[in-house]
Amino acid sequence: MTHRPENRVFGKRAQPHVLILASGDKVRHMTIRPWMAALGVCVAGAVTIGYLLATSYLVLRDDLIGATMARQARMQHEYEDRIAALRAQVDRVTSRQLLDQQVVEEKVDQLMEQQLALTSRHGKLGSLLNRAENSGVPTGDVPIPAFNPDRRAEASGGIQAIESLMAGNPQAEADRATSELAYAPASETAAEKADRVFSRVTRSLKAIEREQLTQIQSLTVGAEATAGAIEKILARSGIDVASSETTENDAVGGPFLEPQSIDPFEDSMDDLDAALNRLDNARDTAKRLPFANPAPGKDITSRFGNRSDPFLGRLAMHAGIDFRFGAGEDIHCTGAGVVTAAAAAGGYGNMVEIDHGNGLTTRYGHMSRILVSVGDKVKAGDVVGLAGSTGRSTGTHLHYEVRRNGQAVDPMSYLNAGRKLLAYLD
Repeated sequence: MTHRPENRVFGKRAQPHVLILASGDKVRHMTIRPWMAALGVCVAGAVTIGYLLATSYLVLRDDLIGATMARQARMQHEYEDRIAALRAQVDRVTSRQLLDQQVVEEKVDQLMEQQLALTSRHGKLGSLLNRAENSGVPTGDVPIPAFNPDRRAEASGGIQAIESLMAGNPQAEADRATSELAYAPASETAAEKADRVFSRVTRSLKAIEREQLTQIQSLTVGAEATAGAIEKILARSGIDVASSETTENDAVGGPFLEPQSIDPFEDSMDDLDAALNRLDNARDTAKRLPFANPAPGKDITSRFGNRSDPFLGRLAMHAGIDFRFGAGEDIHCTGAGVVTAAAAAGGYGNMVEIDHGNGLTTRYGHMSRILVSVGDKVKAGDVVGLAGSTGRSTGTHLHYEVRRNGQAVDPMSYLNAGRKLLAYLD
């Protein structure tokens, strides 16, 4: 009889499979349910997939590790290259800063040397200015100060600005020191800004030097002109100032050496010093010579030259000038000198004679009283006696003579020269 399989009805549980195992007399059976089969299949699939994944990982791990290490090596090399580039850039910047600092320091040293030189020159010029002022040297139309305070402050401020650039705070300090830096581009380095300030301060110092040279030249011209005017007046009176400067012992000598380079400022200072020495010598010569008036404000009663003799009534030579005086009034010396005679001298009556050097002597006659003695040193304006009418005289007056190398000359030429010299000797 044929076994017909039954049709499976929907929702009816499948029959479990029975696994029979026979080994000799022993027979074993195992019932395998459907879920157990499904679980076994899943476990086998999972083991298979895990094995495949593990195998793939082991195969690909070395490649992944190698790629990762290569990428890390590349990153490390790039990082090291970047560090090297930055280090080189830092070295360049540091070197540039050191170079800039050296340049700035050199410029500051140069400016300080220039300022110290100008300050030293100002000190030398100050003494010459005092001499010129004491000598009454006119400065003409160049009223330039010896050292402009504004420019001096500007120069000092410029140096402070450069020093502030060295200190690492260029803009704030430099802007306060000089307005020029306020408009400097922000991209400028400290050295470039220092160059800007250095140029400005250098121009300022050069302007100061030009002003000093201009004033020195102006004073030199004024001193030469004044000395020339005094020498011209003295020359008309027969006095050669140049010859009076020479001395008996003028021997000179020494080994030959190559000349040194001449500084224009020092050369100008030497010229001014020589001009002032010439002026001082001319002034001293004029002050020693009899150019003053022995009777200020007094009338002249008789001049130098031939006249009718008051006692004989015939023509006679009058070797001096007579001044009207009241009895006992002071008689003044007309120049510095040494008294060589102070006693009664014939027709002069009581007479004083003074030697003024350069071959010039003066005589003061008809005094009522002599107030000096032989050997006394007198200067212009000193009282040498009192007016009187001693000797060959018709009344109280002063007989005044000027003699050059023993010969009487007209005193009026010296009195006129004295009036002209007043403008240069006061």
